[in-house]
Parts: sequence; C-alpha cells; structure tokens
Amino acid sequence: MLLFLTVGGAADMVSGIFRGVMWNQTIPDELRGRLAGIELLSYSVGPQLGQTYVGGVAAWQGVRTSVWSGGLLCVGAVGLLALCLPKLMTYDARTNEHAVRLREQRAAAPTAAPAQAQAQQT
Repeated sequence: MLLFLTVGGAADMVSGIFRGVMWNQTIPDELRGRLAGIELLSYSVGPQLGQTYVGGVAAWQGVRTSVWSGGLLCVGAVGLLALCLPKLMTYDARTNEHAVRLREQRAAAPTAAPAQAQAQQT
C-alpha cells in the first residue's frame, strides 16, 4: 500500500510540474488572475466534494464499494477528459501558438527596452 501511495505522490508531483509549465506558457498575463481564482476554487472544492461522495457512498453501500466506485469514477473522468480535450494530450510548447508568441515577445522585450530608454533621453 505504501508503494502505491509513493507512486501516486510522485505522479502528482510530475503532473504539478507539467501544469506549472503549461500555465506559464499558455495563459496570457491579463487572464492569469482570473484563472488563478478558478484554479484555487477547484483545489479547495474538489477534495471536499470527493470526501462527501466517499463518505456518502460508504455510509450507504460500505467502504469497499465507496473505494471501488470512487476509483472507477476517477479513471472514467480522466478517460472522458482525454477524449474531450485532445489538444491537452498533444500539447507541445514548441508549436503552441500562444507559447511561441509569448517567447517572441519576451525575446524582443530586452532589445526594445534600451531603445526606448535612449529615445526618452534625447
């Protein structure tokens, strides 16, 4: 059991790194605050809804049914999301239009700043 918890925790850490990279490369700066609020809401409400579901099913059908049904629902939800969001499964920062545009803007910003400062001095 401890091995599975370790593997699950490691997989969660890796997925967190991927989420962070995708977040920074694909979300425009002007939308980050709004989307951060939605993300915070999902992190705070999601576990509580899961605990409510597991507790209700355990009280109604027993712990074993609760664990199995929760696991099957989780796997089913991941499969459904993979089918509904194919671009998420094939995300590539090298070809994502927003990530490419953002990289170009960041690369151009250091060269534009000295030119603007020089123009202001004259």
